[in-house]
Amino acid sequence: MSRPNARRILTAGVLLFVASAALLLPSCAPRLVTTLLDPGSHFDHGETPPAPDYDSPHAWAALPLMADAADAALTQHPGIDQLTAPVDVFFVHPTTWMGRRWNVPFDSDAVIESTARGSMLIQASVFNGCCAVHAPRYRQANGMAFIDPRPAGDSALAVAYVDVVRAFDTFEARGNRGRPFILAGHSQGTVLATRLLRERIIGSPAEERLVAAYLVGGPLAGRDLGAGLELCEAADDVACVVAFNARGPGYSPHRFEFAGDAGPGADPMAGRACVNPLSWTTDTATAPASLHRGAVFLDAGEPRVLPEFATAACRDGTLEVRLLGDVPRRRAVDRILLWFMGDGNYHSIEYQLFYLNLREDASRRVQRFLSRESVADGTTSSR
Repeated sequence: MSRPNARRILTAGVLLFVASAALLLPSCAPRLVTTLLDPGSHFDHGETPPAPDYDSPHAWAALPLMADAADAALTQHPGIDQLTAPVDVFFVHPTTWMGRRWNVPFDSDAVIESTARGSMLIQASVFNGCCAVHAPRYRQANGMAFIDPRPAGDSALAVAYVDVVRAFDTFEARGNRGRPFILAGHSQGTVLATRLLRERIIGSPAEERLVAAYLVGGPLAGRDLGAGLELCEAADDVACVVAFNARGPGYSPHRFEFAGDAGPGADPMAGRACVNPLSWTTDTATAPASLHRGAVFLDAGEPRVLPEFATAACRDGTLEVRLLGDVPRRRAVDRILLWFMGDGNYHSIEYQLFYLNLREDASRRVQRFLSRESVADGTTSSR
């Protein structure tokens, strides 16, 4: 048995064991999981996996020149030609691996497979209707770095962030070459992309080429953006940020949530940025299901568009979502993870719940940006 296959079997076994135990002892489930997956308080630089070489296509989960999972599209919503797209996307994937290491090898077969299915297929593909998708692999940090912050976790995040910076520099120099671009991410990817936006994009020449940033499923607050960039307030805004964390009306934060910075016992959702992906505003009005263009679950058998599937409203840092249908059945591991996140926690399916709204929004903002650019100098960018 190869080591990657053994790792997949071990991870699935851990999940199934914990799920079985949780059915018997539900109050113990969160602590049991963190005990099994916690790498400990010591960070050993000698155990850090080798860094990706971003000059090699093997260091990327998606590229315009590659056939990859980010190319997936429904027949009625086809992607555009990746080689002639006028705008690029730099997409930073979420945590796609579970285990007891602070940083995971980016090129493990198990990680490559889970990143393709758990991010490129169901998240990054949102943007292939407007743009050429670039998504780097990186030495992602263990999830404990977010739910139980400590110095070892900070070190693991530093490793992941260095990779993302190097990937963005390669993207700028060789892939994008001065064209307009969208920055996007989810969960851990949003944390890293937010820092990239704040430290490397805002205030640099790249800021002038930023169409929008989709920073979904992260603990983003307005103060995290820094000067010069604001949340999107309307459907035709550009050079702005879309951010939300989708939860049901009865959701109560628990162990599997980004730790807040307001101290023990505080609501970790309070103060988070929220742009409603149905109305594209930050107000608290409930956007009706008639504005919901369609949820899409590309990892669920024969995928189909599920229109008018949800209502949504920004409430105290949370996008409060009411589902008007059942989430389609998917792989057992996916269902276990969705259940494990807690009742009403839609973190793992945030892109999928608003798939067509996000897809159409990205295309609309791209066209708005290109129109503005054309008026300004009489040209549009091309590869």
